[in-house]
Amino acid sequence: MIIRQFFIPGIAHSSYLLGGVSSCMIIDPARDPDIYIQAADEEGFRITGILETHLHADFISGHLDLHERTGAPIYAPKSAGCVFPHIPVSEGSTITLDDCSISVIETPGHTPEHVSYIVTHMSRGDEPAALFPGDTLFVGDVGRPDLFPGRAHELASALYDSLHEKIMKLPDYCEVYPAHGAGSFCGRSLSAKRTTTIGYERRFNQILQIHDKEAFINELTKNMPPSPDHFSRCSDENRRGPALLSTLPPVRGISPRAGKDLMTQGACEVLDSRRYDAFGSLHIPKSWNIDGEMNFSTFTGWVIPPDRDILLAVHRPDEIPKITLMLHRVGIDRIIGYVEGGVWGWALAGHELDRVQTISVQELDALLKVDKELIVLDVRTGAEFAGYHIPGSVNIHWPDLRTRYSELSREKRIAVLCATGARSSMACSILKRNGFSNILNVAGGYTGWVAGGFQ
Repeated sequence: MIIRQFFIPGIAHSSYLLGGVSSCMIIDPARDPDIYIQAADEEGFRITGILETHLHADFISGHLDLHERTGAPIYAPKSAGCVFPHIPVSEGSTITLDDCSISVIETPGHTPEHVSYIVTHMSRGDEPAALFPGDTLFVGDVGRPDLFPGRAHELASALYDSLHEKIMKLPDYCEVYPAHGAGSFCGRSLSAKRTTTIGYERRFNQILQIHDKEAFINELTKNMPPSPDHFSRCSDENRRGPALLSTLPPVRGISPRAGKDLMTQGACEVLDSRRYDAFGSLHIPKSWNIDGEMNFSTFTGWVIPPDRDILLAVHRPDEIPKITLMLHRVGIDRIIGYVEGGVWGWALAGHELDRVQTISVQELDALLKVDKELIVLDVRTGAEFAGYHIPGSVNIHWPDLRTRYSELSREKRIAVLCATGARSSMACSILKRNGFSNILNVAGGYTGWVAGGFQ
């Protein structure tokens, strides 16, 4: 039996190749089938099945793309009600992979339709060798049950039963291969460790130490991190079946003049994926700024409208394939092209440009001493803000500025900061889109503030 893990930074998603003698199955695939096809070729396997543990909320799955490329059948939870061709599985279903037997158990909680796959290597014995729990059990955490409005208590109760009555009945030596790691919004405190065992989690997972059911439910239905916008749409898109990547048009270069015409007509959104220092220096007016080197997929899924055409502004054209792939992962598929020459080409065409003044933490300290009207806007999460912040600062989480910008005065100067300067630049782009002009982005953010010796 061979298990290969594929980890995607940013969305912190893990998918797997489970191999037998000559065949393999792919579990919870991402939307880039090439990596699985290449891995199967390297191992000398034929892909004979695609297993989904649940309808993923945080990314668009690659099950249909992989099926198109390989012809392998898709196995999905029966209760998910998937409308694409698939083999429905439920409690007690068994799938055979060469000398491996894969048993299905229903493990609702993170989502209502969730299943987990228990693998037994029959040539070695009849004891479970590996568990693929999807988002039911993580290293050091469990799946969050609050993604369905009004059902958090119900799902937390189901999650307790799934964990304590099923998963934790497995032997300590059973290996666990979860679908996410640290950085994912599908839990609260996932470990950076990417695999585990039942015994390790039994001893060290703090949530599993809560044996009282009501206490468990209470713990998992309060103080959960915010959930990005795309969490509310990806599950249903995965149920219906996302568009095949092969059907999407290629991303082409668009001249600055044509791009300007599209913007004037209100026909597209401009997404600038450069770092905050470049965006602050010059950018196309009304563009969104989301740093392509940060948690790009999650942040774009959070705020970029999926029903609008997207025009990209990048530093170099060779970045386009990577940027496009990260957008596809969260269902941002309407990418009509990129600005030829980027912002530099836009400037050469004589089009209007905008900027955000970037200041150092020393300049912020000096401004605080002389400008009593200065608003310090901290756009980190509420939990980060509660841990430490500049006294007198205002906390609005950066995605919430899309609606809460009206709480701020356009007449006053606003210094925006996060932990580094990247999320605050995203916040500045939102404020710019809503008519704010007197804004400053604090380079280095609160990290630089503390490192500079300020309190």
